[in-house]
Amino acid sequence: MKEKYTYATVVLAMFFALSAQLNAQDLHYSQFYNSPQNINPALTGVFNGDHRIMISMRDQWRFVPVPWFTLSGAYDRKYYVLKGQNQFLGAGLSINNDRQGDSKLNLTSINLNGAYHKILNDHNIISGGITLGFASRGFNSTLLTWDKQWDGEIFNANLPTGESFSNMERVNFLETGLGLNYRYQRDSRTYADIGTSALHLLKPNSAFYNKDVADLPQRITFSGVGQIRLTKILDLQLHILHQLQGKYNETIFGGLGKIYLSEKRGKEIQLHAGIGYRTAQSLIPIMAIQYNNIYAGLSYDVDSNNFNDIVNSNKGGPEIHVRYIIANVKPIKEAKVCPVY
Repeated sequence: MKEKYTYATVVLAMFFALSAQLNAQDLHYSQFYNSPQNINPALTGVFNGDHRIMISMRDQWRFVPVPWFTLSGAYDRKYYVLKGQNQFLGAGLSINNDRQGDSKLNLTSINLNGAYHKILNDHNIISGGITLGFASRGFNSTLLTWDKQWDGEIFNANLPTGESFSNMERVNFLETGLGLNYRYQRDSRTYADIGTSALHLLKPNSAFYNKDVADLPQRITFSGVGQIRLTKILDLQLHILHQLQGKYNETIFGGLGKIYLSEKRGKEIQLHAGIGYRTAQSLIPIMAIQYNNIYAGLSYDVDSNNFNDIVNSNKGGPEIHVRYIIANVKPIKEAKVCPVY
């Protein structure tokens, strides 16, 4: 019994130590290129089509008592309301919910994203974006247990906790962000996006106690996604993301092979397979399939960090992304000089 208690204590201690290192960290996806509005508002509206709907899910550390679950939904579209054919706008909405631990500690955010895109010439586009939103962070204190509920022999849920949670179970704050992106585009299958963004510009106070101050650090991101056509049926995608937020510092990079199984109009099929790596010591195999404008991607983080050494497991977390793009049929007079592929 003593050995089991010690083992559980070590596991929980490791988890809270890890949580302490990540307490300022925003949600993150291994397939970050499938959640563009969460990375950089300047990517709003940068896709081949007119309307884009995306759903993302990540389920991490399910094998320990304190799992981490993330769910996101996003929509963005293009607006051709500016004079001239060398500029357009992008507007989008993103909703995120991040939940972790026994108390269901959660962060919910609703963000509006807007971007201005300037077409420099046939192959180059520069974009600027802005984020404005609302976030709410809270937890359920009734799900927690405390040392004072131990009566010396067993746990007794009827004993008083000795804790007071009035006015400290939820905090609300404003979300703000800016971003820049440069796109080089040779054709629909060869292009590159390079961008940077800064989120939490106002460093909102996210403390539960009114008298405390816990400014949320700015999150700075640098991202790059490029694709090149290798053969008639094969493309290569390379991607990299570097994020800085307080003491948090992480890089994700990887590559995908995209095989065109069918290019018949109305029955276009692609199969994607690749691998990525997170500097938090996670190997990330990735697979995806695309049928016409419907895309589904699956990855799985295989963790090999110290936390997994203690629990004697290399399990990580699955991640799923689903995307649907709608393309409107445009009159010839509305055709753009440089469509975004």
